[in-house]
Amino acid sequence: MTANVFKPLANDDITSTRTLLYEAIPLTGSLTSGTYGGNTVALGSEPNIQNYSHGMFQSVYDYPYLSSSANHIYDLTFGYSNTSNLSASSNVQNAKKINIYNQMAQVLVGFDTTGTIRDFDEDGNITDGGTKLKECLFINFSRLLMKDEIKKGSFTMKVGTGSYAVPFGGLLTIADTNAQNQYKVNSPVGEYGILSCTVGAKASLDKPACGLIFYQAGVAVLSGSIFTSHVSGGIIYGADNTFLSESVGAALGHFSSFNDALTGTSISGCADSFRHRLYDISYNNTTELNSTIHFCRIGHNDFNYSSNPTYLSASKLRVKNNSLDDPVSYFTTVGLYSSDNELLAVSKLSEPLKKDPTTEMVVRVRLDY
Repeated sequence: MTANVFKPLANDDITSTRTLLYEAIPLTGSLTSGTYGGNTVALGSEPNIQNYSHGMFQSVYDYPYLSSSANHIYDLTFGYSNTSNLSASSNVQNAKKINIYNQMAQVLVGFDTTGTIRDFDEDGNITDGGTKLKECLFINFSRLLMKDEIKKGSFTMKVGTGSYAVPFGGLLTIADTNAQNQYKVNSPVGEYGILSCTVGAKASLDKPACGLIFYQAGVAVLSGSIFTSHVSGGIIYGADNTFLSESVGAALGHFSSFNDALTGTSISGCADSFRHRLYDISYNNTTELNSTIHFCRIGHNDFNYSSNPTYLSASKLRVKNNSLDDPVSYFTTVGLYSSDNELLAVSKLSEPLKKDPTTEMVVRVRLDY
C-alpha cells in the first residue's frame, strides 16, 4: 500500500526504553601464557603478547598480534604511588611506575580539594581515610569485549599462589561479590565495586578486600597484597591454613616477594610473571540498547485505500468484487517522517496486514540505537 495521507503522532504515542544485553566472556589463563608458543617460546616473547619500546604496559591478544585476525583482550601494567614505601629513585622504571599509578588514579578516583591526586581506597570511602592501595596491578579490558560496561557482580578472577614452579598449587579467587547491590558512585568515570578474595577455609581471613573494579571504564585495580603472605601484611596463606613464606608462594616471578619484583624488574617483567600465575578471568559484558517506540494508531477510516497504481484495474478496485463491498488494503511498511514530511525511518512488517473500515489497529514501531 502506498499512502497519500500522513498520520501525525502525538507525544503520548512515543516512548523510550532501555534494554541491557549480557554476554559471558571467559578468558582462560592458557590463552595469555604460552598458547601459541608452547614450550618452545620463552615467557615474555609469546606471539600474542605485545611489548612496547616505552615499556609502560603490555598488551594481550587472543591470537598472534601481527595477524589481521588478532583481537585485543586487555592491557597489563603496574605502578605505585609516590607516597608508597616502595618509591625510590634506584628502582627499575621508578618514574614510569609512579606515572602509571598517577595516571590511573587521576582518571579513576580524581583529585582532592587541594588538587592532589587521590590514592586508590580499599573500601571506596575516600573522605574517611582508611587503607589505601598504593602498589597496584592494573588490568585494562578491551572495549571490544566489555562493550558498554562490565556487569556488576559478574567479575571473577583466579590467580595461582603456589611456588613459581607450580603456580597453581593454590588458587586465590577474586570477585566483586554482591556488587550489584553495593557498588560505589563516587568516581569520575562512573560506578565501581570492591573486589574481595576467598583465600581458604578460615572465616576470619575469608573475603578480604583486595582491589577495585570500574565497570564503565573497564579497569580492574588489584592490590599487591594478593601476592604477599599474611605475615608480611598481605592476604595469602597456604592451603593447609599455614602462612606461606615470602620465598615460597607469594612472589612474582623468581623474586622473593612482590615488593622485590615491583622494584627490581620492569613493568613488562612484572606482567610476564603475573600471566604465569593467571588461571582465568570471567565476566559478563553489557550492551545498552536504547529504543524509541512509536505507537502508530490506525483508525477505522485510515488507510483503507491505496494510491499504488496496481490497486486499480480498468478504473476499478482489484479487491472489490461488487460496488457494495467495503474497500480493502494491505500494508507491509510503516514510514516515519519529519515535520516537513521527509522520510526518516522505514519499518517492515513480517507479513501484509489487512485493513478495511471495520478494523482499527496499533502498529508498534521500535527504533534501536
